[in-house]
Amino acid sequence: MSTGGAGRAEADRGEAGGIRTALAGLTTRGRSFLAAGIAAAICAYVLGQSDLLRVGLLLAVLPLLCAAVLYRTRHRVAGTRRLSPARVPAGSEARVHLRMDNVSRLPTGLLMLQDRVPYVLGPRPRFVLDRVEPGGRREVSYRVRSDLRGRYPLGPLQLRLTDPFGMCELTRAFSTFDTLTVIPRVDPLAPVRLSGEAKGYGDGRQRALALAGEDDVIPRGYRYGDDLRRVHWRSTARYGELMVRREEQPRRSRCTVLLDTRAIGYEGAGPDSAFEWAVSGAASVLVHMLERGFTVRLLTDNGSSVPGEGADGFAGTGQDSADAAGLMMDTLAVIDHSDGTGLSRAYDLLRGGNEGLLVAFLGDLDEDQAGVVARMRQRSGAAVAFVLDPGTWAREATDVPGPGGRPAERLRMLREAGWTALGVPRGASLNDLWRQADRERSGLTSVSGEAPV
Repeated sequence: MSTGGAGRAEADRGEAGGIRTALAGLTTRGRSFLAAGIAAAICAYVLGQSDLLRVGLLLAVLPLLCAAVLYRTRHRVAGTRRLSPARVPAGSEARVHLRMDNVSRLPTGLLMLQDRVPYVLGPRPRFVLDRVEPGGRREVSYRVRSDLRGRYPLGPLQLRLTDPFGMCELTRAFSTFDTLTVIPRVDPLAPVRLSGEAKGYGDGRQRALALAGEDDVIPRGYRYGDDLRRVHWRSTARYGELMVRREEQPRRSRCTVLLDTRAIGYEGAGPDSAFEWAVSGAASVLVHMLERGFTVRLLTDNGSSVPGEGADGFAGTGQDSADAAGLMMDTLAVIDHSDGTGLSRAYDLLRGGNEGLLVAFLGDLDEDQAGVVARMRQRSGAAVAFVLDPGTWAREATDVPGPGGRPAERLRMLREAGWTALGVPRGASLNDLWRQADRERSGLTSVSGEAPV
């Protein structure tokens, strides 16, 4: 939930910028009355009709009088915007709450609120507020929704003041605005056994220390407050003093998610495009692995990662894990195609044999780039690739892709290098492919003693 900063709009003499501003605020009705009054006055003068002159003067004076009254009236109104939530998945709705406070000593007239929102979020919301008493408050809300990822500004809020006759309108704008972040859709994934390594805490082949501090290489001497159940009797007898076992440092497995963002690797655009599927898949895997105690890392083809990410990625539990997920979702919300043509930069940033589980979402691969991806397998403990063929995604949903061809050859190259490589057809379910990758890898490696991820 996000609370926008309070803004204040005033309709007074200083802000109006002179009587010209008030006259420029005349509505179509007000201008019509003014024109009719002037015309009637001229006709009355020509024809010598005093009664018509009085009617003309009344028609002309009424809009001018309304503009003067509105110009001289001091309306001091404070506005606050609140987003609930401020970060929303694509295709879901967020609610924007607006609160108006009359901080002046005079009641307001009829107020019209209008909030500026991007076209992709829906129509521009408008609200009409009746008289607001001194110190009074009015609250309204509206919903926004977007199928496209991104960061969208909301505001500034505009306030229109009008007189009871609708002759004049003056517009004031608040200075504050807020930002709605539309993140990729995150699909829940089933617990599977993909990596062949230890998950979370415990023993394993590819691990990194989850806690800072220097390890003791031998049992250490007893310190006041140590648990007596940790006494190491063999070392105590050997050294002649009370010795205790060191606590096993909890360790975390690593998971690196590689997202191919090359523009030449994808075709099409929009929420149902291959690139959006890949971004949503990367977000789903990152959240899934982070929730299961992994140290996660996001890597793109050009070597960029999440701002604020440590050298080993994000790790944490509770609030730290939620904050890390939020940072990654904010990065994926605005990620776009890159101008790169290869994956060599990402390959150079992979630590040799120390990446743990590597999950890649790849676009179209030529022979050279397929070779680069194949070599990445040597720098990870286990590797799963989801390859999106642009030709398949460019077809209509009812078309059936033919067997063989270049995509099948690229999958064969990756599988021979040790990858669990799957082609992604149009509209495929990530959870189904996730389970399929687990089944295929279970046929290649032993899963005894593994915990699901």
